[in-house]
Amino acid sequence: MKCVKVPLKQINDTRIKLMSDGLMDMEYRIKTTDEFGYIPITEDIDGYTIEDIDLEPVKKVPHNFAEILKDELSAEEIENLKTSFDTIGDIVILEIPDELCAKKQIIGDAAYKFTKRKAIYMKKSAIKGTIRVRDLEFLSGVDDSVTIHKEHGARLKLDVREVYFSPRLATERKRVMESVGDGEKILDMFCGIGPFPIVIARNKDVDITAVDINEAAIKYLNENIMMNKLKGNIESYCGDVREVSKGFKTKFDRIIMNLPGLAYTFLDVAVDLIEDNGIINYYEFSDSYETGIKRLEDACKKAGKQVEIINTRKVKSISPDEWHVAIDGKVTSLKE
Repeated sequence: MKCVKVPLKQINDTRIKLMSDGLMDMEYRIKTTDEFGYIPITEDIDGYTIEDIDLEPVKKVPHNFAEILKDELSAEEIENLKTSFDTIGDIVILEIPDELCAKKQIIGDAAYKFTKRKAIYMKKSAIKGTIRVRDLEFLSGVDDSVTIHKEHGARLKLDVREVYFSPRLATERKRVMESVGDGEKILDMFCGIGPFPIVIARNKDVDITAVDINEAAIKYLNENIMMNKLKGNIESYCGDVREVSKGFKTKFDRIIMNLPGLAYTFLDVAVDLIEDNGIINYYEFSDSYETGIKRLEDACKKAGKQVEIINTRKVKSISPDEWHVAIDGKVTSLKE
């Protein structure tokens, strides 16, 4: 490979000049010795010492795994391929359109090559059942569905086949954590493996009661409590929160209701358990905030309380006309 040979102290200035003149060969790495540097060039250049040197090629990194697939799929198929995917720890979960399922193995292998993660899985169903899990099909790598996901300094262990977890809620969990004050008593009604409780308790001195109906989720929550250094305390319960909460002897300053498909059916429980001036972080799937706000208002009115909506936001898109929305409400007793 033709190279410009320069003393080491001149290598950076020479490199910049050659690049600006369009004469540096970007396909190869610069080589250095104790005294000299060798910069690959595309043609002979006057005024420099030129030598033939063996150089290491630059490894090209694709910008997305669709680039890897350009020789396997048509342009239309690549356009239809949903290149966004969920990365949970060292596991990638793909969503492959029905029309590309015949090429799922090629796509899975490309994702494995691009992400360099342990395992690639494909979504085979929507989230379903009371324990909120979906069917997954292994595509590439090592078929091991247990992983540790890191988020805001927390470590969250889970089995993607046994529990529900969305890494796309990381920003929302941080936002809620930052709104929490030390000393709060918090109920997470549908805690899963504990991302809300763990992220909050790592940063705030609080007492959190965490409930989920999925035994596997509670198992991993308990492991996550032990894995993380917490400022606050977390107590876990496995069961239907409507039944489990009958044994609670306290009310809560904050209640987190992140079960967007069904949370509205538990609003009566939340309104009954919330302290006066307490906050309900309520989530649902909707095309607007109006339905959720009305549900909160109606539940409070039925219990002889009122709610002040202090914040609303779109957490993530579910479809072109539907969002995972968040509504924060401060609940107080009606003034007599």
